[in-house]
Amino acid sequence: MTGTRGDRFPYALLGTWGLTRLVLLLFVFRVFVFPGPDVTSDVSVIYQGWYEVLRTGTFPLDDVTWQYPPAAALAILSPGLLPFLDYTSAFFVLAFLADVLVFALLRYAGLRPGKSLRGAWVWVAGVPLLGPTVYARYDVMVTAVAVAALLAGVRHPRLMGALAGFGAMVKVWPVLLLVGAAKGSAKRAWGSAAVTTGGLALLFAASMPGAFSFLAFQRNRGTEVESLGSLVFHVARHFGWDGEVLLNYGSVEFLGRYVDVVSGAALFLTAVAFGWVLLWRLCAKRFLAHTLAEAAFVAVLMFTATSRVISPQYMVWLVGLAAVCLCFRGTRMTVPVVLVLAAALVTVLEFPVWFSHVVASDALGITLLFVRNGLLVAAALTAAVQLWRGTVSRPAPTVPSQAARTRESLASS
Repeated sequence: MTGTRGDRFPYALLGTWGLTRLVLLLFVFRVFVFPGPDVTSDVSVIYQGWYEVLRTGTFPLDDVTWQYPPAAALAILSPGLLPFLDYTSAFFVLAFLADVLVFALLRYAGLRPGKSLRGAWVWVAGVPLLGPTVYARYDVMVTAVAVAALLAGVRHPRLMGALAGFGAMVKVWPVLLLVGAAKGSAKRAWGSAAVTTGGLALLFAASMPGAFSFLAFQRNRGTEVESLGSLVFHVARHFGWDGEVLLNYGSVEFLGRYVDVVSGAALFLTAVAFGWVLLWRLCAKRFLAHTLAEAAFVAVLMFTATSRVISPQYMVWLVGLAAVCLCFRGTRMTVPVVLVLAAALVTVLEFPVWFSHVVASDALGITLLFVRNGLLVAAALTAAVQLWRGTVSRPAPTVPSQAARTRESLASS
């Protein structure tokens, strides 16, 4: 039997999802207190403060912590759709519903021919590994758009392009979903994305002052204390480096001598990653059903690992894209996905559980960052190699079966 009953009904999957999400909701609603600093304060203080400004019809013109494209306003304003709840509670409910949407999409995709429920399991397991931060940031909403775009991409490139374009106007990175579009559908996908992005940009620019003020709000950023480059200063503090750790531009960053050099190096590595993605795109010969998701996963993973800011919520993107990859039975991304899940587990330990140790640059904090960032780098390199082998390198010659060899000998005799 199949369908809603019988062997194919994923009772374990649904049960695990329900139990883990109940626990997450209990944490964000403060029924249980999660170790470390309160991650929900961003919603009750920062997001709600932006909400009060945005509802007046303007962007936060003088707030340097507003560093998002204009459509991010939709995510911040969305709790207004639930007027019977206070802002913070409504936000948590909408974040939970975004999680529901991702799970439903992955479960539906996993039951289709040629697909697998492994992707749904990655999402079910990966989200709780990150703790309550997932429901206390709007990144889960953006990830839902990205997952929908990738799952639609093979058959509906224009829909994928529209969703990717919309996602890019919410938080930029979904534009990377388009790098793996097959050559036959790339024009339709990119064209749809361009129309969507351009239309939204014009709409916000005409209707709300300060739609693109965010572009000038990151000029003097330092190096965020959880990034790959921050490891230089975490170690240097033990050898007399006299810089500071301060809340700057909405995140905890290193400021002081040589920070600009390390930040510049991070931007250089990001440029190298961009160059590799471009080279891969020019050299790729084989675009299979899973190539679109794999290319997006690799691109976002490389840009995340090299960024001068690696906030914990960035891991939500990677878990979502990893889940889409494993929806396809033919994917080569199993090992990188496992590394990302391991990095998610270490991430919740470095923030929020032992974030004070990270800020203090003590042995525990440095170890956690070396492990988490090392896992991300390993995942990025492994995924890039697998993507190249699967789409650029010549496939290994297949050995004919005994039956085929017998038929060939009979035909030639």
